[in-house]
Amino acid sequence: MKKTFLITGGAGFIGSNFLHYIFNAYPNSKIIVLDLLTYAGNVDNFPVKPNNNSGRFEFWYGNVTNSALVEELVERADIVVHFAAETHVTRSIYDNRNFFETDVIGTQTIANAVLKNKKSVERFIHISTSEVYGTAENCTFMDENHPLNPASPYAAAKVGADRLVYSYVNTYDIPATIVRPFNNYGPRQHLEKAIPRFITSLLLGEKLTVHGKGEASRDWIFVEDTCRGIDAILSAPIDKVKGEVFNLGTSRTISIRDVALSVTKLFGFGEEKIIYNEDRPGQVDCHLADISKAENVLGWRPKVTFEEGLKDTIVWYKNNRQMWEKQIWMREVPIMLKDGKRVIH
Repeated sequence: MKKTFLITGGAGFIGSNFLHYIFNAYPNSKIIVLDLLTYAGNVDNFPVKPNNNSGRFEFWYGNVTNSALVEELVERADIVVHFAAETHVTRSIYDNRNFFETDVIGTQTIANAVLKNKKSVERFIHISTSEVYGTAENCTFMDENHPLNPASPYAAAKVGADRLVYSYVNTYDIPATIVRPFNNYGPRQHLEKAIPRFITSLLLGEKLTVHGKGEASRDWIFVEDTCRGIDAILSAPIDKVKGEVFNLGTSRTISIRDVALSVTKLFGFGEEKIIYNEDRPGQVDCHLADISKAENVLGWRPKVTFEEGLKDTIVWYKNNRQMWEKQIWMREVPIMLKDGKRVIH
């Protein structure tokens, strides 16, 4: 594939992993990354040092709401993959306005640029999230037609972006596909998220903190499998994916408590290393992906089991302490509970 990719949010977690994937899988491709380098973005996540003057990788520091810059970069791209977003549920309770500005207005800016360059942009992949669904009733499988019931400001902002892209397909016929990944984990994830926070807490000699009783469960997908899923969409015939939504998950749900126990076990500890605190507002009780559409249309299935992915993730954090130590102070966020009580989560 000799194409030019524009990856927004390429310095973040899933975006940087996809950048590594594309950089290695398509050596003839040219890659442009646009990222504002907020607290969750890190140039150390790039596979090579960026160079704006030559080579196959360019980095542009900027905001996805900057229409002039976005239009200039989209004009040069064959494929646009839009990761850029604020993504943390707890942080969205603490500072919700920024989520709507980045996630909704930023997506509108990208979609408008794709529309303006519709003759040259071949694919536009919008990265949504399973959080748009809210809780799965009775913890049953959630397919792409599951009602959208956002439970947090973050999820609501992503619903707005998700449906905005869908509306542009229907109104303007842009070549867009919407991806709803379930709970990703793996290398380069910010310490505010559960699995890296659990791992690094033990590496720092601390105990793990779990919201409530840890009964909320998630469908955990290793980030490399998500990258493969996005690649499968890029490789599929456009008529099979244009205007479509695809879940990317594992069809297996694991509670937060069991995730914490799995981490402590791999370090040689048990439940004595876990502390339980107040439950988090905006909590989703259960996420469980129906991935039959991705299987049938894309021929995609996840390859990495949770146990394998967790071991690989722990190894990465053990071997890359210099990359995550600077994030330690950002692991916790002050929020207000429904009763007005202020707590640190």
